[in-house]
Amino acid sequence: MSAWLRQHRQALAAALSRLPRIGGALSALVIGIALSLPAGGYVMLEGLRGAGARVTLEPQISVFLRAETKHADAEALGATLRADLRVAQARFLPREQALKDLSAVQGMAEVVAALGRNPLPDAYVVEAKDGAAGALDALAADLAKLPAVAHAQADSAWARRLASLAAILRTALWLLAAVLGVGLIAVTFNTVRLQILTQHDEIEVSKLIGATDAFIRRPFYYLGLLQGLAGGAVALAIVAGALAVLNREVATLAASYGSSFRLAFPPAGDALAILGFAGLIGWLGAYLSVSQQLRALDHP
Repeated sequence: MSAWLRQHRQALAAALSRLPRIGGALSALVIGIALSLPAGGYVMLEGLRGAGARVTLEPQISVFLRAETKHADAEALGATLRADLRVAQARFLPREQALKDLSAVQGMAEVVAALGRNPLPDAYVVEAKDGAAGALDALAADLAKLPAVAHAQADSAWARRLASLAAILRTALWLLAAVLGVGLIAVTFNTVRLQILTQHDEIEVSKLIGATDAFIRRPFYYLGLLQGLAGGAVALAIVAGALAVLNREVATLAASYGSSFRLAFPPAGDALAILGFAGLIGWLGAYLSVSQQLRALDHP
């Protein structure tokens, strides 16, 4: 066991000593810049998801009454809504309460005060039992046909569209990461290949004195792994710098809505996952390169 650990320590030390001499810093920079694109996109999406989580996605429909609707007609409409088997709950929202809620929104108090009168209608907030998009739209269309109803709006429709857009963007990021990963494997492949060609004579001598393939391969594996990890660290540094710049503008925009929202740096687990992915790319590129080049040396 001690001999095995000593061999790995020697291989790691050899890889560390070779990394600066083979343009490892430049290769790590290339890997870091490429990985910062999907990593930065992931951070943006997580920020969007966090902001969306604060918004209710309950299957609700706002049913606005006609201006001339009398109190008795409004109560009759409420009874009709509650009797509908598709409705879980129907809550009456008087126009005075709606105006009060609007005034409580950041920056709207001055606008409401300038109106001089209450332009908002009475309304019912209807919670549907089935939150599926099709069922919710069908219920809203049916409610809009009731005599006392001026308009029926599915309030969560925009939030569902936002969630769908986020899912599409998340898939696009995975595809981008996969394409860039293949390209970065090629970068590591070529770097290790050049290093093997440089050490061609040394490898042949090592084979003649009885060195095993595992002994020869090990330093190159570590070389690829270290190059990938360095690239992952560069990617995280780029993301951190970009967030520092972006959050200045985000803070200004969020403050105008009375919010303290900021784009957050990936948590420790996600940052380690990015490093692990980068290290895996480097190791895989080294593995493919070493396998091909040593096979070529064995069968010239």
